[in-house]
Amino acid sequence: MNQQSDGVLAVIDMQRVFAESDSPWFVPRYPRAVAGIRRLLPLFGDRVVFTRFIAPDEPVGAWRQYYEQWPFALQPPDSRIWELTDGFADIDAYTLDATTFGKWTPELAERVGPGGRLVLAGVSTDCCVLSTALAAADAGVQVTVVADACAGVDDSTHRRALEVMKLYAPLIDVLDADRPLAGDSG
Repeated sequence: MNQQSDGVLAVIDMQRVFAESDSPWFVPRYPRAVAGIRRLLPLFGDRVVFTRFIAPDEPVGAWRQYYEQWPFALQPPDSRIWELTDGFADIDAYTLDATTFGKWTPELAERVGPGGRLVLAGVSTDCCVLSTALAAADAGVQVTVVADACAGVDDSTHRRALEVMKLYAPLIDVLDADRPLAGDSG
């Protein structure tokens, strides 16, 4: 992937809560995802969206049980754990906050546009990336998941999530960052 790519790159949840080894939500292969994302960023210019998972002010429904299991996460959006990690926090790009795993929100849909293309990278493959990919595909968006620019809770769940997303072809395409994105010229 050495040429400009079409579509919107959504960089999912590259936050301290997933990057720091003392966090209950630590993703061990986070640095691997960072390396893949850095290769992608120049290809999308101003068509990059960073997302942040944040806790709701007041959990409702099944989210109450979720936060009973993870009470450390009930912190306001400006808490350190929700910050984008160094190297991403200083990039001038749109940042979308969501209290849900899936980031296919009306704001992201508007940025992608009808019939658009969404390229996904980030963490974790087996949660927020998967949730975003499936919802966007259901909305009729062509989704590309860049496998080596993602990281899961562990290698096994990362691979399994990628295999599940491959079942949604041709709505979802899974590839590595060193392979040209479908629709790229050259």
